[in-house]
Amino acid sequence: MVGRRLPPLNAVRAFEAAARHRSMTHAAAELGVTPGAISRQVRELEARLAAPLFVRGTKGLSLTPAGEALSRTAGEALDLLSSAVGDPQRGRIRRLAIGVYGLFASRLLLPLWPQLTRDLPQAAVDLHTSSDPLDLLPSRYDAVIAVDEARPRRNMLVRPLVPITTVAVCAPALLKRGQLDFARTPLLHARPRPDDWRRWLDHAGFASVPVQQGSTFESIALALEAAAMGLGAAIAIEPLIASDLAAGSVVIAHPARRPTRRHFILQAEARHARDQDLLAFADWLEGKFAQPAQPL
Repeated sequence: MVGRRLPPLNAVRAFEAAARHRSMTHAAAELGVTPGAISRQVRELEARLAAPLFVRGTKGLSLTPAGEALSRTAGEALDLLSSAVGDPQRGRIRRLAIGVYGLFASRLLLPLWPQLTRDLPQAAVDLHTSSDPLDLLPSRYDAVIAVDEARPRRNMLVRPLVPITTVAVCAPALLKRGQLDFARTPLLHARPRPDDWRRWLDHAGFASVPVQQGSTFESIALALEAAAMGLGAAIAIEPLIASDLAAGSVVIAHPARRPTRRHFILQAEARHARDQDLLAFADWLEGKFAQPAQPL
């Protein structure tokens, strides 16, 4: 039998973890070694393959084409190996690591948690929230719930959950004197979505209204809090503000609703496509957020 020409398993594990986290430091923490050890093992693998696997920049690591290809293959191979020698894991609950856009988690997912535990009593899900898209890379988790276009992607499992429509909101007191004058009202901005006001104003027919340099907040949630306190008007993602509207903390400031091409979607790497725990969770989410059929 011809022997296999395999790279050192430790180097493959180090590379796969660094590729998944896009970080030598996080890979080192996962594997219980030093970042220097991860770096040495990756360099050893690069030398063996005679190809760079990472581009090392000021914002962290990114994969080269060779790195992308090896990352997918290494991840699948390590998953299969883990399943084949899984005796130490028998009897343990399979925990899913799910990266989630923070406001989606707080407004839509966490209120459903009691239903999840009833419907999927064996489910064990660890949530990792962020408002930074760079934190929500599918390679870092079993799956992520993030903002993106709901279209098929190569080597990815994609489940559209909730379409994104934006609306303008404000405190009820600001509408007591009639329709809001957006040219005079302070516009509150969420830093992760800097173009929301311009796009909404153009869609609503207020193209001549300038986007004022109003207060800027690190998240939509803080911009909504400021709007509820009467500091001005904010742009909100309509599916996420049902509780705010029900509580009366904010109201819709204008009837215009701007649809977008983006959704909240569940994304996972294709190597997880046969993970029954993940598929059960994805099916459950789709069932909860399925859009009702439109009347003919």
